Parts: sequence; structure tokens; C-alpha cells
Amino acid sequence: MVPVRTGILGGSFNPAHGGHRRITRFAIDALGLDEVWWLVSPGNPLKPPQGMAPLGARLRSAQRQARLAPIVPTAIERELGTRYTVDTLRALIRRYPKREFVWIMGADNLAQFHRWRHWRSIARMMPIAVVARPGYDGAALASPAMAWLRRYRVPVARLLDGGRWSAPALVLLRFDPDPRSATAIRRADPDWILRYSGHPPRDRLTHHLVAQEEGA
Repeated sequence: MVPVRTGILGGSFNPAHGGHRRITRFAIDALGLDEVWWLVSPGNPLKPPQGMAPLGARLRSAQRQARLAPIVPTAIERELGTRYTVDTLRALIRRYPKREFVWIMGADNLAQFHRWRHWRSIARMMPIAVVARPGYDGAALASPAMAWLRRYRVPVARLLDGGRWSAPALVLLRFDPDPRSATAIRRADPDWILRYSGHPPRDRLTHHLVAQEEGA
């Protein structure tokens, strides 16, 4: 059976915006993915909780940006009870054994990847695809994580050849930069959360409702 090739992009999505969608569509095409899951995090250990919108509102914003695209926003970490990426990915591999996963992250995350809990274990679980981000490429290439991962760098063609994926494997993806950011959106529109109020959204992956106030 041919595995379902699934990208995973984690983040706060506070809020989700067109830049997330554009990066994801690019990664789908570049890596030959069937779909990408957006992991809308209940809370990022490396980010302060101040200014973080409720989980339900962030998930709804992600669902709106994902419309008509092979993108599945999910708050599954809430159900798994995991706090760190390494634990989430381990749980997803167990829960979905018929899928092949690739972790997708921006160059800004690669620059601080060495601060993540058991980051080498993450690299050994699944291939990592790093998408260039304006202003972060230099720090990413000079980071401690890149010093370790560089030996595992592979061309994109390796992931497109139809064979089974193996890890560690690092793929660097470059495309025209997208200047949009959640920080700029919040600054320009402090009341953006009001656009995503209403009935609790239903998580397409878990099929459970996510209350609007969760994660506040």
C-alpha cells in the first residue's frame, strides 16, 4: 500500500493568514505531499502566553485559511495531552502508522531548533523540510542544529522518488519570500478575534468540538 504522505506544520496560528497557506501550498507541490496538517498549538513553551488568542479562535482562523486546499488544521495536541513537539510527533506516528510524515518549519525555527526538547530525536523520527524566511536564513545556517543536520541534507528529488522515506534527512526549500506575519496582523487589527467568534469549531482530524474559550 502506498503511504499517505503528510506534511506537519506546527504553530500558534495567532491568527492564521495567507502566508501560512502560501508556504504550505508551496511545500505540498515541492515535496509531492498528499496533504499537510496544521498543528494549532494549545501553547508554545518558547512563546509567552500574553497576547495568545483562545485555541478555538485560532483553529477557526486556520480553517478559514485552509478552505479548498489539501490542508487540515487540527488541535489534536489538546486531545493527546502533549506539550512538546517530540511527544506530539511520537504520538502521531503511533496513531497513524499508514502515513509517512515530514516535519515542515521555517528558517526562524531552525535557528532556535537546538532549544527544543530532544530535537535530535525529532530529526530521527521523520524528514525535516525547512522553508526560507526573510531575515532568518543566516541565523538558521549558522545554528547549532544546522551544524548537526548538515550531514543529513538531501536533495528534494530524494523525497520525490517514490521510495520509503528515511530519517534523519534535511531538505531546504527556497521560494519567493512572503512578508505577512501574525504579529503585524495583530498590531494592525487588535480585534481580529471577533471575526472568529461563534459556535465552537469542529476539528476535522479528531472530529471533536473545540470550545472558543480554550487555550486563553
